[in-house]
Amino acid sequence: MKKILISGLTAGICAVAAVAAFTSSTAQAAPKAPNCSTAKLIVPWKPGGGTHVLFSIFEKTIQGMDFPSKIKVVTIPGQGGNKGAKEAAKAKPDGCTLFAIHQSALTSFFNGRIKFTFPAFDMVSLLTSTPDIIGASGQAPWNTFAEFKKAALAKPGSILVGATFGSTSQFMWLILEDLTGMKFKYVPFDGTRERMTALLSNAITMGTLNVASGRKYIEGGDLKAYGIADAKRSQALPNLPTMKEVGVDMIFALKRGIVAPKGTNASAIEYWAGVFKKAAEDKGLLKQMAAKGTDIEWVGPADYRKWAEQTYKDYEKVAIKIGMYKK
Repeated sequence: MKKILISGLTAGICAVAAVAAFTSSTAQAAPKAPNCSTAKLIVPWKPGGGTHVLFSIFEKTIQGMDFPSKIKVVTIPGQGGNKGAKEAAKAKPDGCTLFAIHQSALTSFFNGRIKFTFPAFDMVSLLTSTPDIIGASGQAPWNTFAEFKKAALAKPGSILVGATFGSTSQFMWLILEDLTGMKFKYVPFDGTRERMTALLSNAITMGTLNVASGRKYIEGGDLKAYGIADAKRSQALPNLPTMKEVGVDMIFALKRGIVAPKGTNASAIEYWAGVFKKAAEDKGLLKQMAAKGTDIEWVGPADYRKWAEQTYKDYEKVAIKIGMYKK
């Protein structure tokens, strides 16, 4: 084999060239921002609901960061979140449309209100976890979960519960029925704001709450809370017992994340996953989320897909058990 000798100067030139080539290659491999200065982030519920509030915090945080493409929250309410889901699913997969999603995409599918769920999208990142609270009108005659349960068991189907049919706000109550033997009379509402208004006016007796939507009303006595469906008590509402503490081994939290229309370029997916990861690490955002009783749990595209697949199986099992869904 012929031996090649390189002088120190030539070696230095080659080394610089190699570094330049590596740097160029790395730059080319970096996720490329989509061809839009602002991407539309569809929130499929009316303004003022939990999902809108939380993603508005992400929007403001990202607007203040140095990214070539940022986001703008656009609410498309209707059909229990399914109107916005349909628009997101059919949007052009150019990285300029994103969709805020949670397990309502599963419950609506199992309830037959929509024909697609997570597989209809490309996953970007899982972001937040917000546990549900068993909430009641401030005029409800019961002061504890035990009193509420006793009344519900004594007169099945008599207690009015507000929920968006086929959504997580009903699914939680269906699971509670299955675990306790209680039976409720459901009153349909299109979103969180309408349900909250009904609870505050005593038009309905019960409805799901969370810290973001209910804390000020609970602390002010306008609404009551009997238990939080989490493994631990909320730092924002430390006197509120967990459901396990009141005798029901139940954890139920909304896991909110971001998806994109199927077929979105992999580089755009990586770009947005990185944007939301950086935002999820922002101290100001973390402080605001903690005040609303919401944990940040950023998960990237591949693991988010695994989570969605496993969660589908978990929800399918419950949906079949309570008679909501048949294979």
